[in-house]
Order: sequence, then structure tokens, then C-alpha cells
Amino acid sequence: MDRDSIERVEIDKDCRIHIVPTTHHFPHIYRAAMEVNWSPKHCSLYSPIPREWSYTRWFEQILTAVSQEYGCNLYLTDKTDWVNVDQETIGVLQNSFGSGS
Repeated sequence: MDRDSIERVEIDKDCRIHIVPTTHHFPHIYRAAMEVNWSPKHCSLYSPIPREWSYTRWFEQILTAVSQEYGCNLYLTDKTDWVNVDQETIGVLQNSFGSGS
């Protein structure tokens, strides 16, 4: 299975979580039918505006969609940039999905 680190995780002004892979692009991620989309402008995978799920659950959903549709595992590193993400969420995501988990 292919792998790519995550360059940036961001919560945008509409409260959607964005994941920016370091090298890969996933323009057809919508085919996974998991409510995950690709932003060509930001080169990011993103969730819909959260309703019931937490950012952690959407993060997992995005990683699962990429794995199922593209056969690629995305993972956090100590170089991942965090934009508008609270410290508690960062900690949970790093513990669950960091360093190639």
C-alpha cells in the first residue's frame, strides 16, 4: 500500500476539516461515497460542515476513504502544520494517527 505524510491539517472558516497530503492528490475521492471531497484550490481533502461527528471522526473518515479508494495510507508527522485546530484535538489526532500509524 502507498503512503504519504500529512503536510497540514486545518479547520476552515466554515468549520470543515482539511487534510493536505505532502505529495499525493485525490481528485476523485468523491467516488468513495463517504462525504469526503477534494479541493483543487487548496490541494486538500475535506469534510462537509460537521453535524454530528467530531473532527476526530471526520479525520478518520477521510483517511479511510483515501485508503479504500486510492490504496494510500496518510499519516501525521512531527512536521505536520496545524491551522485553527485546538490543542485537545491535535493531541487526540497525533496519538491516534501519528508517525505512520
